[in-house]
Amino acid sequence: MIKEIIHTHITECLERLELSFEKEFSVETPNNTEHGDYSTNCAMILAKENKKSPKALADILIKELKKNKDYKKVELAGPGFINFYLSPAFFQRIFWDIRGTGSSFSEQDFGQGEKVLLEFVSANPTGPLNIVNARAAAFGDTLYRVMKRVGYAPTREFYINDAGNQVDILAESLELRLRELQGDNIGEFPYEAYHGEYVKHLAQKLNAAEGVRVFMMTEKDRIEHLKEFALNELLEMQKTSLERFEVVFEGWVSEKTLRAEGVVEEVLSYLTEADCTFEKEDAIWFASSKYGDDKDRVLMKSDGSITYFVPDLAYHLTKIQRGFTTLIDVFGPDHHGYVPRIKAAFKAMGYDDSMLEIIFLQQVNLFESGERVKMSKRAGKIVTMDDLINEVGKDAARYFFIARKANAHLNFDLELALKQNNENPVYYCQYAHARICSIIKKARKDKVWPKSFKKELVQKLNKTEELAIIQKLADLPELLTLIAVHREPHRLATYLEDLSAMIHRYYAKYQIVSPKSKELSQARLMLLESTKTVMAIVFDLMGISAPEKM
Repeated sequence: MIKEIIHTHITECLERLELSFEKEFSVETPNNTEHGDYSTNCAMILAKENKKSPKALADILIKELKKNKDYKKVELAGPGFINFYLSPAFFQRIFWDIRGTGSSFSEQDFGQGEKVLLEFVSANPTGPLNIVNARAAAFGDTLYRVMKRVGYAPTREFYINDAGNQVDILAESLELRLRELQGDNIGEFPYEAYHGEYVKHLAQKLNAAEGVRVFMMTEKDRIEHLKEFALNELLEMQKTSLERFEVVFEGWVSEKTLRAEGVVEEVLSYLTEADCTFEKEDAIWFASSKYGDDKDRVLMKSDGSITYFVPDLAYHLTKIQRGFTTLIDVFGPDHHGYVPRIKAAFKAMGYDDSMLEIIFLQQVNLFESGERVKMSKRAGKIVTMDDLINEVGKDAARYFFIARKANAHLNFDLELALKQNNENPVYYCQYAHARICSIIKKARKDKVWPKSFKKELVQKLNKTEELAIIQKLADLPELLTLIAVHREPHRLATYLEDLSAMIHRYYAKYQIVSPKSKELSQARLMLLESTKTVMAIVFDLMGISAPEKM
C-alpha cells in the first residue's frame, strides 16, 4: 500500500526529470528503523541506463522528492540507497483510508480471477486423518483463503484414493475383525493389516447392522461390500474431522469413479498418440526420460494392471479440462520422486508443465512432556486430527501448523499449545484482540465512545508507536499478495505476532482513555478499533477465532 505510493512518487519524479527507468526497482522496509521508514534501490538500478553514478542519480532524485510534503526527510545512504522518513500527516491520511474500507481492507483484484486448483490432504480413506494430514489441511486452507482475498478464483479439492491395494487390505482387515465378533479364532492379526481401533469400531457397526448376512455373500461380493462400507464410513469420518478443523472442500474426486469413466484409458491413449510409450518385458512403459525424468516409468504391468501413476495423471488431466490454469498440489515429504514423472507427462501431452506446482510439507513430530510421540497407522498407534483438536483446540492446532514454513520440520509442543500465557503465541495474539475489545467495551460503558469518529481525530495520532501501528496495518495488502505468490502462509503468523506485540507495548506505555483529553482518547480508540478489524481479518484467513474476552 505505502510502498506502491512511494514507487509511484519515484516514477513521477523520473518522468518529470526525463530520466530513463526501463529496469524494475524496488521499495522496501529497512530492517533498522534508523535507516528510515522505507528505502529504494532505484538510483543503483537505474544509474547505468541514465549514464550516471548511483550517488549522482540519487542526489538528483532526492532534490526532487523533497518537494513532496509526504516526506519529513529524504536522504542518501550507502552506495546509492534513498531512505524515506514519512511525515505524520502521510501516515494519518493512510490510516483514514484504511478505516474507510473496514472489514474489506486488503481485498484486491491482484489474481484477476485466475482459476487455481488447490489439492491438499487427499489422504487414503483407510483410516482417520492424522496430524500430518492436519498440517496439510491448515496450510492448504489458509493459502486458499489468502488467494481468494487477493483476487484469485481458487478451489479446494480432495482426491480420494479409493482404489488399489490399500483398499483391498482395509477390506481384509475389516473382515478379520468381523469374524472375531462372530466368534471365529483368527489367530495372530496379520502385520500388514490395519490394526487401529477404528477397524474394530467399523466391524461392530457393520455387525450390528447386518450380522452374519455378510458371510452369506459370495467372496467377491463380500469383499466389494466390505470395501464400500469401510470407504463410506471412513470418508464421512474424515469429512467430519475436517469440518471440525474448519476446512471445507468444494470438490471430492474419486479415483474409482475416474477409472469407471474411462479417463485412465484416455490418458494411455494420449501418451500412445504422442509416441512416447514403448513395450518392454511384456509391460507398457512411458518414455519419461525423454522429457526430463531420470528414468522411464511403467504404465501397465505385464499382468495388465496399471501403476498408480496413471490414474494420478488422469486426475490431473481432468483439472486442466475443467479450466484451471494453475494446479497446486500439497504433498508430504516422501513424494519428491513424483515431480519429474508428472511434469514429463505434461510435456509429452503438450501441456505447459509450469502450470503444475507441488509444495512439499515436511514431517510433523509431536512432543509431549519433552518426548517424541511415535506413530504408526498399521500398528494402530495414531495421533488423529480429532485427538489433537480435543487436546489443544482447533485454534492452537491451526496456528502452530501455519506458523512454520512448509519446507521446515515441525516439532509440535503440546505443553506450549496448552499454556494460557504469553509464551504461547496463539494466546498472545488472541489476548491482544480480546484486550482491544475490553477497552472498547469500557469506553462505550463510560460514554467516551462517539457516535461517529471525526476525520480530524487522526491528527492526534502522532506518537512513534501510533505511526508504527498504522504502518503495520498498511503493510497487510502487500503481505497477502506475497503470501499468495510465494505460497507462504507462515507470514500471517509473523505479522499477527508483530502487530500483537505493538498493541501490548502501546497499552503498557500510554493511557488509551484519558480524562484529560476526550479527543485524544477517541483518536486512540479509533486506532485500536481499526487494529481490531485488521486482526480479525488475519485471524479469519488463518481459520482461527478472534475472541472478545479471555
